Formats: sequence, structure tokens, C-alpha cells
Amino acid sequence: MKIARKIAGKLICWLAALAGAAALAGALPAPAADAPPPAAADPPAGQLLVASRAIQDPRFYHSVILLVRHDQSGAFGIVINHPLGERPLAALLAESGGKDAGPGKKGDDKSADAALPGAIPVYLGGPVQPQLGFVIHGSDYRRPETLAVAGGIALTASKALLRDIGRHKGPAKYLFALGYAGWGAGQLEAEIARHDWFTATADPALVFDADRETLWQTALDRRTREL
Repeated sequence: MKIARKIAGKLICWLAALAGAAALAGALPAPAADAPPPAAADPPAGQLLVASRAIQDPRFYHSVILLVRHDQSGAFGIVINHPLGERPLAALLAESGGKDAGPGKKGDDKSADAALPGAIPVYLGGPVQPQLGFVIHGSDYRRPETLAVAGGIALTASKALLRDIGRHKGPAKYLFALGYAGWGAGQLEAEIARHDWFTATADPALVFDADRETLWQTALDRRTREL
């Protein structure tokens, strides 16, 4: 797997073409300074999408998705309750490849990465490009490429964040996911209209601390849209 250097594209300026394959995606660029902000859509970023009982597609069965971005061009989210198991940090960094270090540092970084202790849980963030990695985390941690989602929740796609986790300098709470869920213009709105999805507030305790096995039912019980 190779590191993606940036994410840009058609789902608006923040998600268009994903540049190359990646175990860890590159920075999510902000809109150009002179570009008008995209009109927000309902539900807004920072909400949880909770799959209805009617969804039997195994890719989304009982899924709970953190909605990262949503506007008139489309939507982008990360499934937070489909665990894949644990992977050593050193292995994740080795598999990501790429060149995010400065000149002359690549060999040193590889040696340091291989020595990083510990393993972290890995989740399947969605069916789209599961070779891409994203870290959802608390707002206590921030890098230049970090994207604020809402309510004390942020998203960063950077190998440096994994290194910081291994060095105990990372966020207090985090969730590492491979892949994402994406919708084109009007698609999510149509699915919500036919009651495929309900919404709930993305309380950090729910996102990071709740039991993953019961998270779907817990989020469903907290829905803000009626069945």
C-alpha cells in the first residue's frame, strides 16, 4: 500500500480524486481562499448516520457512520462500528509506504517506525477505497492538515499522527479506519427520505467509548429522526 499525498475532488473541493492508493491518506485540503464556501446540507457534518433495519446490504448492515462532510455536492463519512482487529503500528506505517519525510530522513524514519511499539484497533470505514486510512480523534490533537468535524471531534490522515500515537504524544482518544462511505449529489438526502438512515448527535463518548457491539442500537435509541 502506498500513501496518498492528497485528497481532492468532485464531492466538492475537499474530496475529489484520491491521488493514488494509500494505507494512510494525505491531507484533506481546505477550499481555495477565493472560493465561495459550499452550501451546507441536512444533516450537517458531525452527525451520526444510523442504518435502519431495512438495510440488509452487508456493507452497511447495522452501520453507524460519522458524517465528516455534507453539502450540495455530496457526502463523505466513516463507519465507526465495523472492527477488523488489531494491527501493529510498525506494520501500518511500513505498509503505508510513501515519502512524507524530508530529504535524507527516509531511512532514519523507516528504522524509527519499525521500532515503534504497540498495536491499535482497525475499523472498516466503508466500502470505498479501503486501502485509504483515516484517523478520527478528539480535538485535543491537531496538525496543519487536521479537519475539524464538530463537537470536539476531528479527522486527520497522516503517518505523523500514527507515529505520535506510538510515542504517546497523540490524541487521548482515536479511531483508525480503512476506507470510507461516499454519496453523490442528492443521494444521501434520497436515502434518508426513504428512511434508510436516521441521525443522532455525534457525542464523543458515543464515537470513542461506547461498546462497538451495541453501538448501533445505542445510536438508534438516540435518533433525532423518527422511524
